[in-house]
Amino acid sequence: MNRVIKLSLGMVSLLGLILTISILQAGGWDNFKLRYFHLTSYLHNQERELEDIRAQKLNPNESSRIDLNELLNGGPPKDGIPSIDNPQFDNASTTPFDQQETVIGVVVNGEAKAYPLGIMNWHEIVNDTLGGVNLSVSYCPLCDTILVFERNNTTYGVSGKLYQSCLVMYDRADDTLYSQPWGMGIVGKAVNRNLVRILTVKTTLGNWLKQYPDSQILATDTGYNRDYQRYPYGTYYTDKRIIFPVRNQQNLTRHPKAIISYIWESDTLTPKNNFSGASYQFDHQQLQKTKQQIVEFNGRQIKAIWDNQLETVIVQEMDGMIIPSSTAFAFVYPAYFD
Repeated sequence: MNRVIKLSLGMVSLLGLILTISILQAGGWDNFKLRYFHLTSYLHNQERELEDIRAQKLNPNESSRIDLNELLNGGPPKDGIPSIDNPQFDNASTTPFDQQETVIGVVVNGEAKAYPLGIMNWHEIVNDTLGGVNLSVSYCPLCDTILVFERNNTTYGVSGKLYQSCLVMYDRADDTLYSQPWGMGIVGKAVNRNLVRILTVKTTLGNWLKQYPDSQILATDTGYNRDYQRYPYGTYYTDKRIIFPVRNQQNLTRHPKAIISYIWESDTLTPKNNFSGASYQFDHQQLQKTKQQIVEFNGRQIKAIWDNQLETVIVQEMDGMIIPSSTAFAFVYPAYFD
């Protein structure tokens, strides 16, 4: 009996040693979790998203813009990454975030709010109302993409699925799955529907408050126990690893995590697995040097400028009207728009 106990303790110690070595080799616990995310599939129902669509007597294959074998399990199940549906807010004097915190800034009808990435990294979607408009603020930590859009009388959640490594959202009214970088329904009742986008900017909290000192700032009082001062993805933001398979990377000449901004306008065509319409990308590092770039886009000239106050790229019509854009890691653009 004592021998069995000793052998068992020895096995536990060995497994612990192997786990410790594996974590160290991965570069820490957060990197280890990303590398072995697929193990979570044994703990969760990874098919609930499509099951909910089938429950509406819809065939996901027939009501899909994409091949379903490219709709990948991201690890957590549906709502395993919880959206924030009752957001609370601080102001400049009460927020725990410092001036260098990266935020998503939004202004609607004169009302300004900032959503810190320290919170968005953990929740990815905030269902809110701003300037009298019901909207959803979404952020994908794996792609650095942002989409703020009108949600009408529904709310959106995190499906647990990924398409080309990026967030797939779902509409709680009808379970339609939406590709966040396209802002488009890709599986379900509202397939091919384009979401109504709202202007947004990614900048630092300090820069944002210089322009909008009365801005509200998303509070850490979310109802969930998370360390919002800690980045939960290890070295992912700066290293070259792309955890999930993405297409069209063979011609990528810059670092896959270099920051770009992209714009897009879809047309009425619906090719399988592909975007249809006009799109363009702008390199942040390049524009920081040249300050302005004028290009032909969808039959007209537009310009991208480097905004020194917000320290980011702003895309405009030639008359100065701002065009909705999103930041992204460089690997995202060829995966979605090439």
